[in-house]
Amino acid sequence: MRRRFEIGLAIIALVTGLMALPAAAQAQEGSTDVPDELAGDPRFPAPDFPQGVTWLNVPAPLTLADLRGKVTLLDFWTYGCINCIHMIPTLERLEAKYGSALAVIGVHSAKFENEGQTENLRQIVERYGLKHPVINDSGFAVWNTYRRYGVNAWPTFVVIDPRGNLFAVQAGEIPFEVFDRVIGGMIAAFDAAGEIDRTPLGLALEGAGRPPGTLAFPGKVLADPASGRLFIADTNHHRLIIADLTTYEVLDVIGSGARGLADGGYAEAAFDKPQGLALAGGTLYVADTNNHAIRAVNLVERAVSTAAGTGRQGYTRSGSGPARTTDLSSPWDVAAGADGTLYIAMAGVHQIWTLSADGQTVAPLVGSGREGRVDGAFDRAELAQPSGLYLAGDQLYFADSESSTIRVADLSSGQVTTLAGTPDNNLFDFGDVDGGYGASRLQHPLAVTGSPDGRLYVADTYNSKLKVLDPARREIQTLLGLGGLGGFRDGGLAEAEFDEPGGLSYADGKLYVADTNNHAIRVVDLAARTAATVTFPNPQALQIGEQVTVIGGNAAQGEQLSLPTQTVAAGAGEIVLNITLPAGYKLNPLAPFTVEWTTSGKAVQIAAADRVQRLADPALPVRVPARFTAGDDLLHGELTIYYCEAARESLCFIDRVGVDVPVTVAADGGAPAIVIERTIIPPPTPDGGL
Repeated sequence: MRRRFEIGLAIIALVTGLMALPAAAQAQEGSTDVPDELAGDPRFPAPDFPQGVTWLNVPAPLTLADLRGKVTLLDFWTYGCINCIHMIPTLERLEAKYGSALAVIGVHSAKFENEGQTENLRQIVERYGLKHPVINDSGFAVWNTYRRYGVNAWPTFVVIDPRGNLFAVQAGEIPFEVFDRVIGGMIAAFDAAGEIDRTPLGLALEGAGRPPGTLAFPGKVLADPASGRLFIADTNHHRLIIADLTTYEVLDVIGSGARGLADGGYAEAAFDKPQGLALAGGTLYVADTNNHAIRAVNLVERAVSTAAGTGRQGYTRSGSGPARTTDLSSPWDVAAGADGTLYIAMAGVHQIWTLSADGQTVAPLVGSGREGRVDGAFDRAELAQPSGLYLAGDQLYFADSESSTIRVADLSSGQVTTLAGTPDNNLFDFGDVDGGYGASRLQHPLAVTGSPDGRLYVADTYNSKLKVLDPARREIQTLLGLGGLGGFRDGGLAEAEFDEPGGLSYADGKLYVADTNNHAIRVVDLAARTAATVTFPNPQALQIGEQVTVIGGNAAQGEQLSLPTQTVAAGAGEIVLNITLPAGYKLNPLAPFTVEWTTSGKAVQIAAADRVQRLADPALPVRVPARFTAGDDLLHGELTIYYCEAARESLCFIDRVGVDVPVTVAADGGAPAIVIERTIIPPPTPDGGL
């Protein structure tokens, strides 16, 4: 009698069935039958993907028909969720092992409003290094289609067999070994029946072909005025940077840039997405997040060692253990106490831990390990993915990202109190509201720091703002940032923009900001309330090997050009964009020259296919077809131009500029062509010339 599994049966239960089968219950040689133990139920065909959702990492939307012949694994996730982040390495291992016989489809059903924006998700797909198709399911269309089968939490996984039938649904973090047995058994069985299709899907990965910058999604930053140094977690380059706090000259790079877990000298050491930094004497402690470890950098001996963690993700939430043999879980930030104790924001288990002053023991300190927003005694308080720490005396402030709050653990009284954000135990109550406790709302803050006058500064990350908090009055106000989708612009209150800032550090009246999605370190003058972008005078020190590296140039200046009105005749015509490069420079053929055009459409019409152009090594001038009809209009162009020194091709620059051209279309107008001239002035090079 053939065995059927109910839809929604836990994958873990399925494994028990698979393990009880012969090594290849996968069907006898020559058989075309697939055991029910390894196939979905034809009474439950997987519902197809709704139309109208945006797909990333593929050139066109997929259908379930495109996935026939493959085991399909749907990953319902949201990008700030630590449990979802934990599953990324597992998915990578499965993709590496099974190749095109397995199709992983990320279904991103956003928790936070910010997470649902396609451009933000596009950056996250690149930041997390996802190599499979991803759906922006911000309207929960796919989620709701699968809700009846048990999709109601992040992450949830749905397994679909190569015939397009539902096989299983399971929520939570699933071990690789479980997936391996289920997926391996299914592929073997269907392969024996001749039903596996190993044709690659044909991906178009986000960010592919774009040369890297000097920084890649920096997560945290630490300013040390005593030594005059600025420490940067260059997170997606898997390394640390030490720069001069005044000149920003790169003094040292710690880590080879290769992703891994390796101790040793600066050039040999390896990290995996490092985040938080804390300085204790001559030792720099690092939250090596994806390695689930705390690393110690001896700044005198120029050597890296592992202070805590094994490299494996841990699940324990109680009891102490030996530092170097206890598994940790996604440490996101660290803070050093005066007595030598190191405090660790253990995001993966929703707790704050300590590494003892003698470096021998790790243990939970704050939080029961249950995810929530509950104040009270340390052992009963509930935290939700603490991701930023700031220690002032016996007050340990922390950014509790998934509860969208700023909280404090009083080390003398053993009590947790919420200072800003929702007063209720509601992880879905978030927003962008300044004011007093009870009224204020934040959106997934990742960092908090403070100044000697007692004020706290908060990276309200998903609101792309910096805020200032009075902890005594429990009042929070916006300091800088225009919010919305975020942006990249220096300036004051009306101009400065950030994009998901994740790290903060205060020193001498300045706030240093890891502006993560802008791949930049920003400096805020608190007296003037203005933001500027750090420019390294020796960017060649940040190159990894001989690869092309893009230097920011004017990228944060938000330069805007307003040109005089141009009068043209009606009819078919064009926009002519002429770029003048300085002597000794050329366009970068490896990075797309991007132009985005907008008009009201009243007098200037541009075909939809020509409004956004991404051109590799274009001929100059760039010509865009347009049609002109009588009336007035405003042509706006957003230009992103990558260019390099011809003699030193590996150092490249970005020129970003917005252009406004008022246009009048009249019978007495000139030739039907709008002409835009852009002359690029390069930044000073490290040696003052070419």
